[in-house]
Amino acid sequence: MTEMMTAEQKLAELQELKAQVAQGGGPKRIEAQHARGKLTARERIDLLLDPGTFEEIDPLVRPRGSAAGASISEAVVTGWGKVDGRPVYIFAYDFTIVGGSLSETVGEKILKVLDLAITTGAPVIGLQDSGGARIQDGSEALRGFGEIFAMNTLASGVIPQISVAMGPSAGGGAYSPALTDFVFAVEGSGQMYITGPDVIRAVTGEEVSHEELGGALSLASRSGVAHFSTHGEEETLAEVRRLLAFLPSNNAEDPPIVQSGDDPDRADEDLLSVVPAEPNRPYDVRDVIHRLADDGDFMEVHELWATNIVVGFSRMGGRPVGIIANQPMMLAGALDINAARKAARFVRFCDCFNVPVVTLVDTPGYLPGTSQEYGGIITHGAKMLYAYSEATVPKITVLLRKSVGGAYLAMGSKHLRGDVNLSWPTGEVAVMGPDGAVNVVYREEIAKAEDPEARRKELIEEYRQKFANPYIPAGRGFIDDVIDPRQTRSKIIRSLEMLQHKADRNPPKKHGNIPL
Repeated sequence: MTEMMTAEQKLAELQELKAQVAQGGGPKRIEAQHARGKLTARERIDLLLDPGTFEEIDPLVRPRGSAAGASISEAVVTGWGKVDGRPVYIFAYDFTIVGGSLSETVGEKILKVLDLAITTGAPVIGLQDSGGARIQDGSEALRGFGEIFAMNTLASGVIPQISVAMGPSAGGGAYSPALTDFVFAVEGSGQMYITGPDVIRAVTGEEVSHEELGGALSLASRSGVAHFSTHGEEETLAEVRRLLAFLPSNNAEDPPIVQSGDDPDRADEDLLSVVPAEPNRPYDVRDVIHRLADDGDFMEVHELWATNIVVGFSRMGGRPVGIIANQPMMLAGALDINAARKAARFVRFCDCFNVPVVTLVDTPGYLPGTSQEYGGIITHGAKMLYAYSEATVPKITVLLRKSVGGAYLAMGSKHLRGDVNLSWPTGEVAVMGPDGAVNVVYREEIAKAEDPEARRKELIEEYRQKFANPYIPAGRGFIDDVIDPRQTRSKIIRSLEMLQHKADRNPPKKHGNIPL
């Protein structure tokens, strides 16, 4: 008769099993992971979470199907912990086990974490390092991805979802990050694509490297799939923590207020000169943003993509805000297809999670051209109109210089349910810029003039003096006040305080039909 194990023996057996699980795919594969410049799933979790707060879920789940017996643990580490004292859920693919591939069991582990995140109201972070679906598992692996996509969709707008590409994220594995709110990509190792270079070569004959196809810089600057391209895993995970500090845990909470000691009534003399008086002279709008934000702190989102518009998070008077600003340094700040997509999605995120929207306006209008028209600028531009109109969070807009045509409407105008609309004295609102307006309205007069060019210049100056100022829209109530630029920060902060209990509701509906 076999002697029964004592409690101490059983405990020792458990500890030995947990120690083996913590080794993932084993020392050799961990060494290979480090040789690629990558940390293991557990090392990444330790860097991301507050020390000692990680509680693992399902550490003893074993592979089934094709990988049964290959490892005592599966290719994902799941659980929860804290970031700055607030709960978050996490799943981290373990590349040391069957290449981090998604099997039926891996899918089940991830789904459990997503379900817990939704039902308890806490953010979820996915650390991606996976070769995609486990080929040998066939439809069971595909089912896992499909159910994850469905859960990502149900979680959208309920809890913040953040994805971090720290290794490959191929095939179906690229779609889950695309369904989340923000995607970080580590330069040199993070990659996302639907079909890899080998498949592309076989089907199209194109030669492209993994990094060119779906590396961090390509994702962040060419496709816009990644919102952040970062150096090294430690910096990347620190930036994830920084982002979470601006966000509430769920859609029923307000973002956390963090007082900085930066005087809410601080005036900045440089704001009188940082924006040139000449309407066509470029400048970096981030110089304005840094002067308005608490301690000059601004976390830019999509910094490398659609650079003619700037979006990101700051605090003003301790309150997190989402900032959208035209960038006159690029395309003169004109709106194009990608800028409209970028701004609309950011506004909708802010609206999901109760983050007030501050809009800084200086744009000559929508970018003209056949490529824009054929590319669907009408539909994509309408996304901004939809996003601002739908948003019920506080919306504060400041006109810095010019605002022309449909772009005036799209950039948080009073007519899209803006709450507070202010202008600097340099502000201009018009259907067309002075040059275009004069060419249309005074075409015949210019043609008959003794010196057509001289007369055209005279009429442009007359038009600018008469119409290119903020006082006409202010006289109609489209602008609530024309302010001293130096007081912009205090005006925004007081408006945020006034609007902190804003209660606005859209008509009951299943959901709207945004122009996709």
